[in-house]
Formats: sequence, structure tokens, C-alpha cells
Amino acid sequence: MSEREKILRFYRASGESDLAARLVDLAEGALKSRRYKVSEFLDPFGYSIAETVAAHYPRVKLEADGGYQGAERVRAAFVEEDFRGTPDFELAALAAEVDVRYWSISHRDVLGAVLALGVKREVVGDIVMGGRGCQIVCDAALAGFIKDNLRKIGAAPVELAPIALADIAPREEKVKEIRATVASLRLDTIAAAGYGTSRSQMTEEIEAAKVKVNWQDAKGPAQTIKAGDVISMRGRGRVEVVEILGQTKKGRTSIYLKRFI
Repeated sequence: MSEREKILRFYRASGESDLAARLVDLAEGALKSRRYKVSEFLDPFGYSIAETVAAHYPRVKLEADGGYQGAERVRAAFVEEDFRGTPDFELAALAAEVDVRYWSISHRDVLGAVLALGVKREVVGDIVMGGRGCQIVCDAALAGFIKDNLRKIGAAPVELAPIALADIAPREEKVKEIRATVASLRLDTIAAAGYGTSRSQMTEEIEAAKVKVNWQDAKGPAQTIKAGDVISMRGRGRVEVVEILGQTKKGRTSIYLKRFI
């Protein structure tokens, strides 16, 4: 069985074989060209697939860049081991400002406005909120198009300007620590504790496909959660399961969570 077949078989069950195939094509393309091939923007789960692919090709090294230190969404470069140059990740950044006296925008607003232009999610990296607006990392080839056509975010009028990648500000994230006891390690139970909502409401959000676990669509309300898992909900940030602390005298499970807003 070829390396390609092994990788695709492994990811077929999780529904990620299409992405895995694209990444395998890049790795094999790097070997053939004796240079490098760069991927679309990948979330952390997608990057873990890239790591798996690179591990199956001994002559391929893996590098990543998301435009700034600590980026969540990155592009992966599959680099042939004898290549002595520096991969070009073809990244650009745009800054958008709004008049904060009258308008307030969210990450969801910005992403929705960009995608409404017909831009695919795969060519947009992190959207860093902060200050009087946001900064958008994207494919350099599309930066001009986004700059010229994005005129509103939500109802707020905006103007975009190119900025150097070195000028991207660190993400401003508020972190709330949560210690709670839950009846089980089901997704609906832990997510309800993390987002401060009822289990029944969280079940509705999960069934509406608004919740992901480790950047993959949730399998269902009863999905088992473990320490280290990251739960994210559309428009509500993400919750990291830091530690499962053990059983209480009443048979419930103590958990320690961090919610990033």
C-alpha cells in the first residue's frame, strides 16, 4: 500500500480525506519539483493532518506561517529537504477601522463580510480583533480585491489599508477560568458549563451544527470529552478543557475550564 493510500484510508472515516488528499498532493509536488509547495490556510486540526502527511515522506520538511507569532490559522509549506531557499507563504495583512463612537463589530461580523465578497474561507487567515477595528491576514493575491471591495462590516462603514505583517498586533483575548462539577463528560454537559447555559439549550446548538470539538464538527451531544479538548461555538468563542479533576463525594466530576472570548 502506498503512503498516499495509507493516509487517505486513515482520514476517510473522519471525513477529512479531501483535505488530506490536497496536502498529499503538495508533499509529492514538493518532492517532484525539489522545491516547496504551500497549502491553504489550515486550522489547528488541519495542520495536524499536514504533520501526519509530512511524517510519511522522509525527504519532506514542514514549515508554517500565519503572519504573526501565535497565529491560529496558518499556511503549511512542504519543503524538499535539499531546498536551500526560504518558502514564500504569500501572506498579506489589512487593517480595518470603524468609528467606535457609533459602531461595534465582532469577529463573526468581519468574517461574514469578507466571505460575502465571494472569498473562500481557505484563503483567509486569522482575524485579529482589537483597538478600533481589526486586522485581517489573507492570501496576498486577494488582498487588493478585499481592500477595494469591503466597504461595510455589519452596518459599520469601513476603509481598509495594507499593513506590514510585523505590525499585526497580538490577539487580545479575555480568559475566564471556570471550575465546575458535571454529571458526566458528555459534550452537551461540559459545553453548557463552559458557556454558562443550560444543557438543553446547548444540545440545540450542537444539533444545529454550531459547535466544534478540536476544530471538527461535533459528533453529537453525547460525544465524550477529555482533558486537552477545545470546544468552540459559533459567535461565542472557545472553551479549553484544561483538566479533569476527579470525582466528588456525590459522584459528580470536577472540571477546570478556560473560556477564551
